This record gives sequence, C-alpha cells and structure tokens, in this order.
Amino acid sequence: MDRESSARHLPPDWLVRNLRTPRTPLKRAAMARAAVGMTAPLAIGLALGQTAFGALASMGALNAVIGDTADAYRLRVLNIAVPQLTGAVGVVLGSLVHDGGWAAVAALTGVALVSGMISTIGAVASASGLLLLLNAVIGAGLPLPGPWWAAPLLMTGGGLLVLLLALLAWPLRAGVPERASVAAAYRSVADLLAAGSDPDRYTAARFEVTKALNRSYDLLLAHRARHHARNRELTRLIAQLNAINPVAEAAPTVGLTGGALPPEVPAAVHRLADAVASGTGGGQPLHLPAPTTEAARAVDHALVHAAEVVANPDVDPWGLDYRTGGAGAVSVRATRAARGVVLSAGSWRYGLRLALCIGLAQALVSLVPVPRSYWIALTITFVLKPDFGSVFSRALLRALGTVAGLVVAATVLAGVPRGWWDVPVLLVLAPLIPALTPRGYGYQTAAITPAILLLSDVLNQEGTDLLLPRLLDSLLGCAIVLVAGYLLWPESWHTRAGHRLSQAVADTAAYVEAAFGEDSDASARTRMRRRLYRDLSTVRTEFQRALTEPPPTGRRAAAWWPLVVAVERIVDATTAARIRVHHGAPPPPVAETRQLAEELRELAECLRGGAETLPALPARPALLSDSVLEPVRREVTAARSIAERN
Repeated sequence: MDRESSARHLPPDWLVRNLRTPRTPLKRAAMARAAVGMTAPLAIGLALGQTAFGALASMGALNAVIGDTADAYRLRVLNIAVPQLTGAVGVVLGSLVHDGGWAAVAALTGVALVSGMISTIGAVASASGLLLLLNAVIGAGLPLPGPWWAAPLLMTGGGLLVLLLALLAWPLRAGVPERASVAAAYRSVADLLAAGSDPDRYTAARFEVTKALNRSYDLLLAHRARHHARNRELTRLIAQLNAINPVAEAAPTVGLTGGALPPEVPAAVHRLADAVASGTGGGQPLHLPAPTTEAARAVDHALVHAAEVVANPDVDPWGLDYRTGGAGAVSVRATRAARGVVLSAGSWRYGLRLALCIGLAQALVSLVPVPRSYWIALTITFVLKPDFGSVFSRALLRALGTVAGLVVAATVLAGVPRGWWDVPVLLVLAPLIPALTPRGYGYQTAAITPAILLLSDVLNQEGTDLLLPRLLDSLLGCAIVLVAGYLLWPESWHTRAGHRLSQAVADTAAYVEAAFGEDSDASARTRMRRRLYRDLSTVRTEFQRALTEPPPTGRRAAAWWPLVVAVERIVDATTAARIRVHHGAPPPPVAETRQLAEELRELAECLRGGAETLPALPARPALLSDSVLEPVRREVTAARSIAERN
C-alpha cells in the first residue's frame, strides 16, 4: 500500500484535536457542594470556639470534593463513602506513629505498599488507597487536636456532609443519570451515522461511541450486580443499551462503502435518545426513507429493532442477556479483585514503587530536620499514584501547579486576617477544585494547594512562614519520584501500549475467525467486538499518557498510533463484512478467513517482540478480489505496512 493511501489512518489535524484536554462544562452543582461542604464545618468550628476541629472537618470535606465526580447517585455513595472509611483508618494508623521516628518510616512504607496495590483494582479502590495513604501521612506528620478518635471522626464527618449534599436531589431525580447515560450512547451512535464516509469525522465519532457505551455499561451493570435483574427500570435501560449495539455495528458498512445515509436516519436516532432520556418510551413512527443500498438496509433493520425496544415498556428481566460487558455479583467481583491484586506482578510493582518512594521520604525527614516534612510524602502520594497517568508529566505539573497555588496562598495568608475572614476566602477557593480538576492535573494542584494551606494555617498558625518550606518539600518530593519511582524502574522507559496493542491485534484475529465461524452466535460476536473496542480505548489512553514521556517512550508511542487506528478499522471492516453476509452476500471460504487471522497473529507476534524497528512480515497470497473479505484484507495490509515502516 502506498504512503498516500495509508496516510488516511492518521489525520494530523484530527490527532492534534483529540490529544487536547477536552473542554468540559462547569459542574455548577459540584462547585456549590464544594463551597458549602468545605466552608460550613470551618464556620461551625469558629462559632463553637473549636476552630481546629472545624479545619479537620473541612479537610475531610476536601477529600470528598476530590472524589465527587460521578453523575449517578449510587456511584456517588461508593466514590465518596468508601474512601472516607479507608481515610479514617489511615488517620488512626498515622496518629499511632506520630513522631515515631523509624517506626513511622516502617508503618508508612507498609501503608504505601497496600495503597499502591489496591489502587490497581478500579476507580473506587484507587480513591480509597489514595485517602488511606494521604491521611496516614497527615496523621503521622501533623499534631492533630483532641483524642485519637477525634480526627478520623471529624474528617469522616466532613466527607459525609459533602455526600449528603450530593444526594439531596436523589428522591427527585432517581434514574435520571442512568437514562441520560443511555441517551448519550444513542446520540453518539447518531453522530457516527451522520459522519458517513468522512474519515476524520467517522474516526472521532467511533471513539465517542466507544466511550459512551463503556460509561453506560459500567454504570448500569454496576447496579445490576446489586439488583440481580429484579429492577425493571434498570432491566429496561440495559435492553435499550443492548439494542443500540446492532446500529453501531451496522455503521461501518456505511463508512466503508463510501456512501452516506439520509439525514432522517441520524435524526431518528436522536428522537430515540430523547425518548430514552425522558423515560416515556417511543411509540412514534420513525419516518425512515426506504433503504436503497445494502448498508442502508442493514442500518434500517437494526434501527427498527432499537425503536421497538425503546417503545416496549415491559422487558422480561430474566430473559435479558446481561453478558455484554460487566462482571457478576459483588462477592464474586470482590473475590476476583482480591485474588488479582495478590497474584498480579503489576500490582506488586506499583505498590513497591510507591512504598520505596514513601520510605525514602520518611527516612530522609527522620535523618534531616525538615520543618513540616509530611508535605514531601503528600507530594509523592499524589504524583506516584499508578493509575493517574504519566509519572514524568505529573511530577512537572505538580511543581508548576504548586508554584501557582503558592502564589494564591501567599496573597491569602499575607492579606487576610485569621478568623472569620477565612470563611469567605474558603468559600471562593473551594469551588475552584471541581471547576479546574477536569482541565488537568496541574490545574487541580493549583486549586487544591491554597485551600489545603489555608486549612493547615488554621491548625498550625504559621502564616506565610510555611510557603517556602512547602515549595521546597514539593520539589524534593517530585525529585524523589523522578529518581526512585521513575528512573530506577526500566519499565518506566517503555510504554505499556505496545504489549496491550499486540494483545488487541491477537484478539482481532480471533474476532475475524469468530465472525464467520459456524459455532458463534450474534451475542457472542457482539461481546467480543465490545471487548475489543474497550481494549483499544485503553490502548489509546496509554498512548496519550506515553506521549508525555521523554524519548524514547514518547517517540515510540507516536509511531504506534497509526497502527491503533488501523486495527480499529480492521474490526470495523470485519463487522461490515459479517453484516453483508447476514444480508445475503456469499460467505468467505474458510481458507480466506484463516489466512487473514494468521496474518494478524504474525503482526501481533512482531509487536509483542517490542523491537524498535519491526522486521518485514512474511508475504501472503492475495485473496479473491470479489470476496466479502476484500475490505478486511486492505485494512490488514495497511496495518502490516505501517508496522513494517515503524
């Protein structure tokens, strides 16, 4: 394949647009919760003459504000309540070794190991591990007021106040976030259908479909693990989400045939999305034009089925196929997660990296007198969390964000007298945290720093004297992370995207065989395709992280990106070929399917080798030009060509 034809796999302007931090609308409700939740405890403490207790409760509220990111109310309970409990355990453990010298070093190193390992389980476990270590560091480094139980009780109470505020509208808006999530999946599919054969729009829209379906399935199937298919509203939403999958599967036939659907088709999907969001169901005719092409007939057939599911108010909860993503019951998932953490080499590596850095930091402050040295370990905790992205870029962003935050903190601490004036200042600073967090890690650090320094000043009464030590501690923590948590670990120099991409290519080979096998059913193919796109979405995330690393990791990630797009096009082409066969095209010979699958496995093996320049792949005889697999063959050839050039 020539260079011009393969260049369509990497539209430069599209790549630049999609690597930017997305512009997200302000979460005004979250900003209001942050303002009230962080300010009210401090105001109550001032009113009762217990300012230090109020500051501790506000710190707990700050932890909850950081975790207040979910739209669904049930997920808010998990995202906020569970980390608060592990945070309380961390405060107790840290308080027990306060000023304990080497005992504190050993205790915090052990807590860091556990925190790093459980952070690999998932989002809730990651936040729980973060607060476990964060609060343990605070308890070990700060003299907390009151008896041993006061600090964990107050900090947990502050976090639960934010949770209460986050759940106030639940009785009035029950089910709204779930319906909105499914409706968003429908709208993303409508945008995919509207993209037609435009490669830039189609590729971007396909990514959005993958993300929207992932979010919806994660949200709904998490509820399903609790309700066990007894909730009819939840069952109906899962059925509606399953129904949009065939429409998404039919979309590649439009893009690969070079045609375009009438505008009435994506408009009909938008109407179905509105019906899902309102919860009223459909029932209105779609008013679709008569299909004139094979691709249009495939979309029409899938869309009519989706409309029937949306319009049906009653779905049999026991006859629904739940297996399109998700796991089983909570106990099964918990057991599986615990076993995975203990047996996973990756979990141990992450935990050991975090433990090494925390141990070095605590040993350093035990040997060298550093004022308020807990800030070094706090910096390491935030920067080296294994699931937060590139360690190298986070260390730099942490330093820059701390400098920006210290400028704001210096203005506040120098110009605002202690006492009741802290309340309106915190009322202004608190909403900045949820407002700036979606923009990136550096913005989040700049927002959190002045708020936590203000609360620390309420506890310690140090004023501007703590600013320079905080800057030095942050820089020292970043330096420890870069040396002990990055440079000393060879795996940090190589992106994990290569290994995951090779596995995705091997899974694509299995999908090509399953798509035309005699013993595979439609639901199995759908599950396989969904897993493939989810895996490729993970690869894309790893690619974005790796691009921020210094060479050779960043350079290698950039070279691999066209191959990620090419593999996705192979999955699309295979799905389109399967739909053509379903609508009457002659199925391909078994030998052709095996040949393409073998070529993909050869590509996967070359990628798994991890060579900087891949060797030339073995040549294969061409397929018949009129085969239904001809578009798949072209995409496989393009992928092999990209791999050989890299």
